[in-house]
Amino acid sequence: MPVPNIRINNCGDKLEDSTPAHPQYWQESSKHTFEQQSRRYLGNKNKLTEFIRSVVNEKCPNCRSFADVFAGTGIVGAAFNTPNVRILSNDFLLSNHVCLQTFLGVTVDMTDRISGIIDHLNNLTANQTNYFSYHFGGRYFSHPNARKIGAIREEIDQVASNDSERAILLCALIYAVDKVANTVGHYDAFRRNMDTLQSVRLFIPSINFTSNSNNEIYCQDANELVRQIHCDVLYLDPPYNSRQYSDAYHLLENLTAWNKPAVKGAARKMDRSHLKSRYCVNDAAAALAELVQQASCQHILLSYNNTGQNMDGRSNARITDSEIMDVLTTKGDVNTFSLRHKAFTTGRSISDDNTERVFYCRVRDGS
Repeated sequence: MPVPNIRINNCGDKLEDSTPAHPQYWQESSKHTFEQQSRRYLGNKNKLTEFIRSVVNEKCPNCRSFADVFAGTGIVGAAFNTPNVRILSNDFLLSNHVCLQTFLGVTVDMTDRISGIIDHLNNLTANQTNYFSYHFGGRYFSHPNARKIGAIREEIDQVASNDSERAILLCALIYAVDKVANTVGHYDAFRRNMDTLQSVRLFIPSINFTSNSNNEIYCQDANELVRQIHCDVLYLDPPYNSRQYSDAYHLLENLTAWNKPAVKGAARKMDRSHLKSRYCVNDAAAALAELVQQASCQHILLSYNNTGQNMDGRSNARITDSEIMDVLTTKGDVNTFSLRHKAFTTGRSISDDNTERVFYCRVRDGS
């Protein structure tokens, strides 16, 4: 089932219009929280936000709207999220979208209410086999954790009384799952020996509600979205190589959508044909050219890791530096900024000359 084109603006619902279906769930909570950056994710820019911010501060000092159209965890947009800057955050994976909606879209502080639901979810008893435990237990998770995750996911649909609440609870589940997964941070494979046995437990996301009032959260193909939006700064962080994010995070996408599709293979992957990115195949440079041509903005920042030269073939960059320059110079003048760093990878490849680059383009008037 294709991910829908979803636009969420100011997605905090009016609490006075929503009566909890199960009042007994709203109880005092310990209110333990988690931060947006506390998730393992390929290409995570958490350690690079200051670098990116420095480029924006130098080249785009009067930025009032910042669009991050390959947002992933959304941590780059969050670095610019203030009441005076409108953040447009997009990712076409639904599992990422609900977390973007949570951290950058919710405007009403519902912490007390959410803490009660989370207490309830954490206290669920899960002794029965369910869809999730049948397919993923004993592989990506211990059997008790897999049963609990499946039970929590079913219960979220029963107890969430509005879209914002549902997004927050799903985000809390996604982050909790990451902490107990028997993997190196993605779901292309799992560890042979089950060595992650701590019990799954949900916490409350730490949300900057007061900065979210002007933000817009999307779940679309980036190349389609740029035709619909205008911004001061357009930040691009497309996939760098042939590793499809839908392959790495199929399990989280399955858990979020909860359509309970058939899965196959040792990795238990569902059909992901509707989630494949052009930026991971030979069409990548053409996809970038199409996006940049359609962009309506004053500044473009493109993050693109050179991935080094000693990685395996799947990790090599799909777009060359010369192709990037050819695309961006059609739009305006280009400068390049670079920073050496250690990237989070799939756990198999190590690069000695890994460099994060930001290609900055000052868009010509009329481009």
